[in-house]
Amino acid sequence: MAKEKEVVVDEVWTEARVREFLDVKPAESIEADFHMLLKAYQQMRADNFEQFLAMFLQEKRNINARDPSGRTLLSYAREHQKSADYVEILQRNGAE
Repeated sequence: MAKEKEVVVDEVWTEARVREFLDVKPAESIEADFHMLLKAYQQMRADNFEQFLAMFLQEKRNINARDPSGRTLLSYAREHQKSADYVEILQRNGAE
């Protein structure tokens, strides 16, 4: 029987931990900037995501990067019920 993944609740998100997401490497078929945004969105709380996004944009990365289907993270986040804070953060930072 496979060991279940341990659930981490209230993980401490230091600046260094948030910055690690700028080094996330995608599969060949996914644009690197979209992959970074997606992974940060999936794993961070909204306040940490906003911190990450500031670092991401400071490095002149593309907030409107697209997945292989042509979707941006903003369009992806809009489909989720509990993503209003993320949608607002993305829009406030220039996502279309």
